[in-house]
Amino acid sequence: MPHRTFLWFILPSLAAMLLFIALPIGSVLVQSLFVEHEQVVITTENCGPFGCTESVAVDRAATEQLREDAPLGRFNGLGTYLNRGHLAVNELAAAWRESAGPGEFFGRVMNLPFYKALAFTLTYTFVVTPLVIVLGLAIALGVNGLPRLLRGPTIFFSLLPFIVTPLIGSLILFWMIDASGVIGKSLQILFDDPALSLKASPALTWITLIVYGVWHAAPFAFIVFYAGLQTVPQDTVEAAMIDGASRWERIRYVVVPHLMPLVVFLTLMQLMDNFRVFEPIVGFSAAANATSLSYIIYNDLRGDYQQFGSAAATSMLTILGVAILLTPVLIRTWRDFNRKRA
Repeated sequence: MPHRTFLWFILPSLAAMLLFIALPIGSVLVQSLFVEHEQVVITTENCGPFGCTESVAVDRAATEQLREDAPLGRFNGLGTYLNRGHLAVNELAAAWRESAGPGEFFGRVMNLPFYKALAFTLTYTFVVTPLVIVLGLAIALGVNGLPRLLRGPTIFFSLLPFIVTPLIGSLILFWMIDASGVIGKSLQILFDDPALSLKASPALTWITLIVYGVWHAAPFAFIVFYAGLQTVPQDTVEAAMIDGASRWERIRYVVVPHLMPLVVFLTLMQLMDNFRVFEPIVGFSAAANATSLSYIIYNDLRGDYQQFGSAAATSMLTILGVAILLTPVLIRTWRDFNRKRA
């Protein structure tokens, strides 16, 4: 294809990416370098027969004028990225100097909001992603082996978790694991512990969120793998059967290599989605035991005092984290592409 033709072919896509992706990210980057203006305060001294007193009041007119003159806020540079609410450079250095060992240092780091959220985000991402891929492939292989009459209903019921809105699904499970819910009450009876609560323990809360993440995303992986299984060359499968290959060997040496492009695709999708985990935390009201980077952004933007600069800085750090996670997969994909071309 001539270069001019190719350029006109991709121009609409490039324009859309510039308008809806590049420009918003640039705007967020600029906002992250500013912080909100401080309120203009007027101190008035009132003197009477019994002495003088000072009263402090906010000059709303001067504050509004300051915000109109500089709507982005006060320039802070990288200060927002380095403060206690984000990378906490000074706090990390102090913890390293004052900690007696790695355990104490790790405990102090986990008290910092950004690193506490990062720990859950990474745990959720690296646990849910492989489980979704493995479980999705297992379901696809199982459904593909069913009689044709049973495949339709099985596929329908298997897709229900993915069809349900994430927030609604998390709320349903939240009610089920409540102390009076079917799952919560059953666990209390099973372990003979009336005080057992999945919501009270941070560890159990993390496990619950991870289980929900796998439950909700596995149907998407299943349907992608099921579609890919329909393209597996049957001649190769039959040749492997003639050679005496077992079912596991056929899956390992024939089916999985054929589905590797889909595995890469699902890995990229799941890494991006799971690193931005948000809805389950809101649905489970789990912010006391588990927060994510996306939840920090949400928390900065709600309430009467909205911290746009802080939310923007967290957004940029989240984008950077997604880019770092995707880099190994993209490098491997690029190497495989060049190897095939050679």
